[in-house]
Amino acid sequence: MVMITSTHRQNRQISHERGFTLIELMIVVAIIGIIAAIAIPSYQGYVERTNRADMMNEMQNIANTIESRKLAQGSYSTISTAVMNDFDNKDYPHQGTALYTVRVTPDPLTSEWTITASPIDDTRMADDGDLSLDYRGYKCRGSTCGTGDEWK
Repeated sequence: MVMITSTHRQNRQISHERGFTLIELMIVVAIIGIIAAIAIPSYQGYVERTNRADMMNEMQNIANTIESRKLAQGSYSTISTAVMNDFDNKDYPHQGTALYTVRVTPDPLTSEWTITASPIDDTRMADDGDLSLDYRGYKCRGSTCGTGDEWK
């Protein structure tokens, strides 16, 4: 009978060494919650900066197209309407959810053109402010303008 009792005690000790306690699980959940509270806003900011950088790149491509067409055709006024319709008053990006609408002014095009990308309402970028680029390389994001890193 003594033998059964000691075996029973050994089994009982082994069973206490398995698994996690409720306190341990609560601590792990709290740590995961804190990490998520820090990581999610950081990730969202990264996504917004990436979307803005993509739009800035697209605006640079449009500006390069305007200038190359001007060089090839001799003047801004000879740039065809069909070429301008390729990127004027279009939503960007073309694939996925559109975040910006691009407008090229004036119409008809002159040597003092401006490209403006306006965020589309009810999208991730809605509160980002307009992005603009003009013929001098002058960039604006909202009300901040210059020739440096104003778009960032």
